[in-house]
Amino acid sequence: MFSRFTTLRRIPSGVWVVGGVSLLMDVSSEMIHSLLPLFMATTLGASVVVIGLIEGLAEATALMVKVFSGVISDWLGKRKGLALMGYGLGALSKPLFAIATTSGMILTARLTDRLGKGIRGAPRDALVADVTPPELRGAAYGLRQSLDTIGAFLGPLLAVGLMFLWHDDFRAIFWVAVIPGVMAVALLFFGLHEPKTPVTHKRANPISRANLRRLGNATWWVIALGGIFTLARFSEAFLVLKALEVDIPLALIPLVMVAMNLLYSVTAYPFGKLSDAMSHSQLLQWGLVVLILADIVLALSTHWAGVLIGVALWGIHMGMTQGLLAAMIAAASPADLRGTAFGMFSLVSGVALLLASTGAGILWEFSGSASTFIAGAVICLATLLYLRVMPVRNAV
Repeated sequence: MFSRFTTLRRIPSGVWVVGGVSLLMDVSSEMIHSLLPLFMATTLGASVVVIGLIEGLAEATALMVKVFSGVISDWLGKRKGLALMGYGLGALSKPLFAIATTSGMILTARLTDRLGKGIRGAPRDALVADVTPPELRGAAYGLRQSLDTIGAFLGPLLAVGLMFLWHDDFRAIFWVAVIPGVMAVALLFFGLHEPKTPVTHKRANPISRANLRRLGNATWWVIALGGIFTLARFSEAFLVLKALEVDIPLALIPLVMVAMNLLYSVTAYPFGKLSDAMSHSQLLQWGLVVLILADIVLALSTHWAGVLIGVALWGIHMGMTQGLLAAMIAAASPADLRGTAFGMFSLVSGVALLLASTGAGILWEFSGSASTFIAGAVICLATLLYLRVMPVRNAV
């Protein structure tokens, strides 16, 4: 216990500020996202295929845009300005959900929101590495992810309370979500002091052929792993739709995301700290096993209790793997190309997420929800095989 608190005290203040910003923005975003599939399905009458396509396009946009923001942050040697732009777009997108009357308007709002996430993601992740000693990076990424995920379960929890209080008034809740979004931008602007020289290497075009080669085999190995890994984990909107399928009352469905994010938040830091002391590849494999169990439980569940167990396992899997993947990229990439490395990782993962979420929606629509989760489990097994067959790199 004392070791844990000693480690927390050693983590730089900038990581705590970035985590607090992530917490506030996730409260804002998850108040909306935990209700959005229900809003589209019940109020707008959208099909599961449309919901899956919108979610896939939105999340893929966030991931793919990271490649450009990461490259720009490496070129400039600055991270905070891009992060501010990204969080600002996220805050500005929130009112669009409240006034949306069609699926097309929801798509516009989601793309704007995720564009902001994409712009801020790679510079923010690279900034954490810039200000943190190498021996604490797993713990630092785990802490940031844990704070982020506290926001991700507080948001749905607020949504549940307001759904009861305001009799399922989706639009009123979407308006309330604007407030923590604005607070996140203010905290970042006033609270974070970026290092004057986050990287000391001479600047060059980050995406030149020579620099892309400099990323090295270990970095490209992790990037490829991230793409395969993401194919196994489609949008969390399908967890919400599964809850709707087993007849959980509408106002209580956001509790599904509360359960997932609660487990995610309490496990992200411990597993991040653990990753500093053990094989990354081994921890990833255990994370995949947990995701396989989650998929099987969700595929077989016809009752709310089974859905909650599956969602809880999903959250534990996220806590085991998300900060770990960021730490692997940070460890494998050169310091002056770290933003580019995070961007390339996100580009590949974004394409994979678009394919995964679109495919999940099609499977759900034509073969039922069980086929969607079984397909996820099968891809998890393929990822485990990749980890076993491919040579282990220094990064893992």
